[in-house]
Amino acid sequence: MKKALTRILSLALVTTLLVPTMSYAASETQDQDQSNSAVAAVSGSVIPAPWGYDAYRQNIPHGNVQQISYYSTTVGKSRNAMVYTPPGYTPSKTYSVLYLLHGIGGDQNEWLNGMNPRNILDNLYSENKLEPMIVVFPNGRAMKDDRPIGDIYAPDKVAAFERFEFDLINDLIPYIDSHYPVYKDRQHRALAGLSMGGGQTLNFGLTHLDKFSWIGAFSSAPNTKSAAQLITNPSQVASQLKLLWLSCGSSDNLLGVSQNFHNSLNTMNIPHMWYLDVGGHEGKVWSSGLYQFSQRIFK
Repeated sequence: MKKALTRILSLALVTTLLVPTMSYAASETQDQDQSNSAVAAVSGSVIPAPWGYDAYRQNIPHGNVQQISYYSTTVGKSRNAMVYTPPGYTPSKTYSVLYLLHGIGGDQNEWLNGMNPRNILDNLYSENKLEPMIVVFPNGRAMKDDRPIGDIYAPDKVAAFERFEFDLINDLIPYIDSHYPVYKDRQHRALAGLSMGGGQTLNFGLTHLDKFSWIGAFSSAPNTKSAAQLITNPSQVASQLKLLWLSCGSSDNLLGVSQNFHNSLNTMNIPHMWYLDVGGHEGKVWSSGLYQFSQRIFK
């Protein structure tokens, strides 16, 4: 049965994620359905990212990115991840941590190569809009050969994205906690991701609220479990979350995944922020998601 379900998920991902999404919305909107309950309604306005928010700026301090290698007991080998440390980073300070997950066709370099996170974060730091944090870019495909090659929708590779839950919780987080000057409590740890990584974020974050208080899902893919599966005690979850952020492009062929999750959270009276961005299933939406989410965490 599990193998059959994996094949179904793989087929769903093939038929949805490979559909081109080249149309764009005419204007940026924020869903403020009047039927939403007061508890679950979007709190505050979301101002669209300004022009140049992800462009490189010369005359500001810049953070650094380095590759790390940690041993994964889950996979049985050493695995690589990338770590961003902010401008002025020093071991004498203590930092919060954001774990930022990639999509089904990427790896630990996808964010860095395609979405300009260094520029986004550096620019926000220069404007005093971020709390001190390091950002960890893992490889969310927990398997021996974790490269995004061959059939990226193969059942074993889809299963490896599910297995990453244990690599993240049991291997990567303990490594970061022991090798960087970071807070080790849930109030100072966030999880976010795009597409497949957005689904992982909801699946793992909402079932490990002892580890994360801040959760952000950008354009979540069909690997996302239903809110009813992930949230069995809505009032308890609502009390534990500092922020639950959902966003998606208005032209995204996967919009229904995020929209349905948003509607379920409303039904459960789970406070969250829902932002309907301009664009399809594409990098500019995910860059915008990071810009918005990163400013709201650890505050």
